[in-house]
Amino acid sequence: MSVSHKYTVLASVNLSIALLITSCSENKVSQCQRLIRVVNAGTSLIDKNKGTQVITSIQLSKDLEFVTKSIRELNLKDPKLKEFQSGFVKIFQNLSQAIAIAGKALGVTKTADASTSGREKIQKARAEIDSALTTATTLGKQSDTLVNQMNKYCSQPE
Repeated sequence: MSVSHKYTVLASVNLSIALLITSCSENKVSQCQRLIRVVNAGTSLIDKNKGTQVITSIQLSKDLEFVTKSIRELNLKDPKLKEFQSGFVKIFQNLSQAIAIAGKALGVTKTADASTSGREKIQKARAEIDSALTTATTLGKQSDTLVNQMNKYCSQPE
């Protein structure tokens, strides 16, 4: 084996090892980035649509269902990221449901007539909206906690 061929083989082996190490270290990073990207998309939908009307609330609920599905379908291998993934699926799923309930209840308040039964419908709808807002606030706090934990984990070296 000639000297130049020996160095070519060693260079190839070193390059292969370097790529293997790099791809392993990027694996967690790329998985973190994919999860963060989808979670951020869901969060920005919520921020953009805060305090919106019935039709927008119902659409937001559907959009959050799509975000939930997107998070669920991420093919994450890292066990800790799978835990975060599961947590975000539950949060966005429950948030979607709470927003749908609030949107429908808001719709009831808009169509209730000025009668005793109409006032009862409005009171029931307000209770549903209040409950949905409480749920959303709780889910927001859970999401913030989960985001902080995920960011801490994702910033740790492998």
